[in-house]
Amino acid sequence: MVAAGSVSQRLAGKTPFSYRADPNVPPFPDDRALLVFDGVCVLCSATARFVLRQDQARRFRFATAQSQLGQALFRHYGLDPETFETNLVLVDGRAYGKLDTVVAAGRLLGGVWRMLSLLRVLPRPMGDWLYDRVARNRYRLFGRTEHCMIPPPRWRDRFVDL
Repeated sequence: MVAAGSVSQRLAGKTPFSYRADPNVPPFPDDRALLVFDGVCVLCSATARFVLRQDQARRFRFATAQSQLGQALFRHYGLDPETFETNLVLVDGRAYGKLDTVVAAGRLLGGVWRMLSLLRVLPRPMGDWLYDRVARNRYRLFGRTEHCMIPPPRWRDRFVDL
């Protein structure tokens, strides 16, 4: 069952590192940001590869939403563990969803990508509406694969719960 209220509001209301107290969430290293993405979505996997390439400081770890960890985190945060309505980014124990994931990732990547913070000027309902349009149509627009993204050897150590 998915809780009421906007995803962004629900995530913002959670205590940082709340997943640590949830026995259903397996322990994982959380000393860096974690990007949880739909591993069969071509767009989502391309986004993860983009972040991997841009993240020279190795500030991110990654997990697919289909993994045991991804599923547990989606449930913990009251997100649907089957439709993956959003990517999930955890930074310093705080969870971000929808357009906030783009802002959080840009901030951590630094450089020119910090300009993604300008997306904050959009009212949250408008930003969520735009994000939802793409998310609901991502398979039709960009495609899907039969299996989750398998990272090349040079990136495997950046993935949690392969």
